[in-house]
Amino acid sequence: MTNLSDPARVRIYVVDNGGQWTHREWRVLKDIGCDSKIIANTTPVDEIEADALVLSGGAARIEWESLKLGKCTDYLDDFEGPILGVCLGLHLMALHYGGRVGASNAEFGLARLRVLEEDDLFKGLPREFQVWVSHNDEVKEAKGFTVLAVSDNCGVQAVKHLKKPHYGVQFHPEVNNTEYGEEIFRNFVEIVRRH
Repeated sequence: MTNLSDPARVRIYVVDNGGQWTHREWRVLKDIGCDSKIIANTTPVDEIEADALVLSGGAARIEWESLKLGKCTDYLDDFEGPILGVCLGLHLMALHYGGRVGASNAEFGLARLRVLEEDDLFKGLPREFQVWVSHNDEVKEAKGFTVLAVSDNCGVQAVKHLKKPHYGVQFHPEVNNTEYGEEIFRNFVEIVRRH
């Protein structure tokens, strides 16, 4: 592990699952002072020298294209640091821990997020704000997780695993249209520091 008292020393790598905004996730992490890079989702766990991972979104449909997600389940099982799953990354987490994912209303655009539990991910943020959504699937059941946030059309917008430092969001905190997106990433950095 690195010296986490210095934000520039926090290493958070973005796992590329083919999402259109993977580079944007990397850019936000760089902009807030993290040491970050994008890695292929086929990278073996023992070759990852990071303090935390972000599992990016992607175009794959989780029900029949899971092979496109490389070693992501290995990261959930064997990577020791915190993990943040974004959109498809959240779907993978939910399925991996026994939940269900299914077709959504194919949402694209702004949604009103309602924070149910502030927890560490939404620390210091309003209880409601706008987020950008872009997905065909959504989590229908999140076993082993606390649901942290919802929206009118989606009952699982954000989660925290009950035992591991694994978080997931359905929306896209990395895009400019999401209010407080940078703050969500900063809060994730604080989670990494305390781990």
